[in-house]
Amino acid sequence: MSYDFAIVGAGMAGASLAAELAQAGSLLVLEAEDMAGYHATGRSAAFWSETYGGPSVQPLTSASHAFLATPPASFSERGFLDRRGALHIAEPSGYPHLETFESDFAASDVRLEPVAGPALAGRCPGLRGRWDRAIWEPSCADIDVGGLHQAYLRAARRAGAELRCSAPVTAVEHDGGRWRVSAGGERIEAGILGNAAGAWADDIARLAGLAGIGIAAYRRTVVQLRTDPAAPAGLPLVIDAEGRFYFKSEGGGRVWLSPQDETPAEAGDVAPEEIDVAIALDRFESAVDWQVLAVERKWAGLRSFAPDRLPVYGFDPAAPGFFWCAGQGGFGIQTAPAGAQLCRALMLGETPPAALAGVDAGLYAPARFA
Repeated sequence: MSYDFAIVGAGMAGASLAAELAQAGSLLVLEAEDMAGYHATGRSAAFWSETYGGPSVQPLTSASHAFLATPPASFSERGFLDRRGALHIAEPSGYPHLETFESDFAASDVRLEPVAGPALAGRCPGLRGRWDRAIWEPSCADIDVGGLHQAYLRAARRAGAELRCSAPVTAVEHDGGRWRVSAGGERIEAGILGNAAGAWADDIARLAGLAGIGIAAYRRTVVQLRTDPAAPAGLPLVIDAEGRFYFKSEGGGRVWLSPQDETPAEAGDVAPEEIDVAIALDRFESAVDWQVLAVERKWAGLRSFAPDRLPVYGFDPAAPGFFWCAGQGGFGIQTAPAGAQLCRALMLGETPPAALAGVDAGLYAPARFA
């Protein structure tokens, strides 16, 4: 079978890219697992924060907001964001981190507000007294990750794209200006090969005879807690300025908590380690005076980063037609609309849409690693 485009990976990166590209030519998405979005997309903590990922990622996040909040009617009948707000808190050791955080976004349009005293206690009831400074980020929202992912897959299929699951890529070669890929026991050809394989992105590059970029996988742990008192429904996303934990309320008064771990991991299925769960609970109890009654669920997912922790979007300078859409870390979901639109423009030689006017594509080019 021959296609104009083949994309490896059907998580959020591959699905959003497929939806953007499918009308430009014949397209096949290859997914190694028996379901799309299994390792990272399906295990996200599901929030949209303009500050997450730092000032070099923020333009992509901000440029994605309009699509996520009010998508085209042809894409979805409803939006994917539910406003929550984020509270970045600090105890004395974290004051310098809070100040750096605020200065990092001083030149941007991201709205940040200092909070202290009774106003801080009102934002997070039960916060222990030493956590006495904070920055309020009102634009932070929850993302319907599953809804967004499925909407991208539906849009790709409507435009003619094919999805093949249980089709791990086992060989890649470039011959006569075409890519020949062995996957799931089949041989396919494509003019352009999109590498949206997440934690496996370097593996796909090596199959294609490339050295890889150095994209590495890391484990992130999340637990669901039942507490006394129950988490208030209006609780914001609460983030430690020193990067040691975050938590937010979920349905039924539950709490989703992470120790913000980034443990190097092999690309594959990952599970939470008991030590990370214990660390999460200890940090949570150091921040609020709520009693943990039960750990009801625990899970872990993969995050994959390039060496400079920025996404990688663009053609590989050493391999014509080999396109990177990888290294999105934990911010790949919140930047998916802008990332996919930028990748389409780069892949097809188009002018990026006006919504991406503040995005510098050169920051994310794979040539920076040459």
